[in-house]
Amino acid sequence: MNSTREHLANKKKLKKQIDTAAGRIKADKVFKNGKIINVFTAEIIEGDVAVVEGEIVGIGNYYGREEIDLQGKYLAPGLIDGHVHIESSMVSPREFMSVVLKKGTTSIVADPHEIANVRGLEGIRYMMDSSRDLPMNFYFVLPSCVPSTEFENSGAKLLAEDLSTLIDRRDVLGLGELMDYPGVIGGRDDVLDKILIAQDKIIDGHGPEIKDHELNAYRMAGVLTEHECSTIEEMENRLRLGMYVLIRQGSAARDLEVLIKGVTKENSRRCLFCTDDRHPEDLLQEGNIDNNVRRAIELGLDPVTAIQMATINASECYGLKKVGAIAPGRLADFVVLEDLDRFTIHSVYKKGEPAEALLQNLPKDRADTRWVKNSVNLHPVSVKDLELEVQGKEIRVIKVLPHSLLTKKEVLRGKTVEGKYYSEEGEPLLKMAVIERHHKRGSVGLGLVKDFDLENGAIALTIAHDSHNLIVIGDQDEDMLLAVKEVEKINGGIAVVSKGEILGSLSLPLAGLMSEEPMETVNKKFKAMMDIAYNQLQVNPKIDPFMTLSFLALPVIPEIKLTDMGLFDVSKFGFVDLETGN
Repeated sequence: MNSTREHLANKKKLKKQIDTAAGRIKADKVFKNGKIINVFTAEIIEGDVAVVEGEIVGIGNYYGREEIDLQGKYLAPGLIDGHVHIESSMVSPREFMSVVLKKGTTSIVADPHEIANVRGLEGIRYMMDSSRDLPMNFYFVLPSCVPSTEFENSGAKLLAEDLSTLIDRRDVLGLGELMDYPGVIGGRDDVLDKILIAQDKIIDGHGPEIKDHELNAYRMAGVLTEHECSTIEEMENRLRLGMYVLIRQGSAARDLEVLIKGVTKENSRRCLFCTDDRHPEDLLQEGNIDNNVRRAIELGLDPVTAIQMATINASECYGLKKVGAIAPGRLADFVVLEDLDRFTIHSVYKKGEPAEALLQNLPKDRADTRWVKNSVNLHPVSVKDLELEVQGKEIRVIKVLPHSLLTKKEVLRGKTVEGKYYSEEGEPLLKMAVIERHHKRGSVGLGLVKDFDLENGAIALTIAHDSHNLIVIGDQDEDMLLAVKEVEKINGGIAVVSKGEILGSLSLPLAGLMSEEPMETVNKKFKAMMDIAYNQLQVNPKIDPFMTLSFLALPVIPEIKLTDMGLFDVSKFGFVDLETGN
């Protein structure tokens, strides 16, 4: 009975749309006097855009029951973020959407692997449930590497049989970033099982620096996209194999300035934009994909090409047939621009409705948060767990790089002066610890970091990609321990400590990753701690202290990282001792 009723309703709707497109009846709405950016032909045309029940039915000369005069402004398709971890915004999907929709992003491809590493399938379901009925197109790819490797302890483990329970959902596009590229290239059974369940869908890549035969093997496995390119050579190698390259402009990893120089007339339609990880301050001040477009234009890219990369290219890459263009059959998701060359946004429409009005009438969030709270479960930690002896020893050190997720491995001789660490030449080093926080296992990894430049204090957080154990960095053991205790007390989040005093903290009770508060509130607290980190703890101004720290535990991005199980050399894809002689 329901299927028959649904069929008749769809038939009635389709007839109305066809009649409107043919000019026999008036449209629900008509957007008039706009300069329409046609992303199929890379031209700007003039005409009316007719909308019926939230979908575009025609472009030309139309009349509507409601007519919106664009007064010569530009009309672009709604923007698409091709790869984003909502959790990195530190707010719920609802609050994330409330900010980025106003910035012109009407569709996102979300990979919830951050929360999946903490709460598994329940975490993924929370993200899906929380995004339901919101005025944005939420598409998902299923986390393929939970944990990202076998070299860390995570909160959950997802096998192919687990992912298969969600793969057939209509909002699931396929498999998320395959970070375990050695497992892919080596044809490991458990990885192949995951690839096979997504054989008819999208498979996202995450293979920095893979080349030659290994890159061919990675592509042969079905990997279609790559967002980890940091050089034009990497980008071109992937484009030549038929992959799509997602040009990322995040908070820590900002690859756009380099990669945009490699975008040509010939290859531009295989390139799209993503943010991957963006903090609240950047989202509120700079924007989301609108920032990628704006920056690309500033660097010399043709505005229409930039808009193609932000819309139709992502649509075609991910098979999103209802979004990404202004054409009959597509959703009426629009960005109205005052100025094309500066990409100045006047207003945003979702299914033909003003975004501002939609945001004032949001449905209640019905997602059950019980499964994603109370996620900090530490084995008791003491100063003894943080002790490290390096006096006179040749040691491996993690060197951080500005505006990058990459690190460099340095070998130097260490010394200790009044409990603090230095190279033999007097360069300051910081102690870092990664502490398992999911199942009270008690594992603690210790290492030393160069060029983070923190003085007289410590920073701790439960955001530590990808397994999201508790990570802490500092130059005094007592402060490090106090920061750990504060993060445990607030049930996950961030703490900044100096000389025995808690200078600031931010509670992130949703899996230790997200707040339930509005992004503006979270950002105010976060910004205050950022100021403390820079101005009181003297953190290196060329890095984002919290984002950079959160990626120092990710053992799939070169060159050397630290997990709760120890120091990890990514090039060798195995553990190494702190001391070179061992």
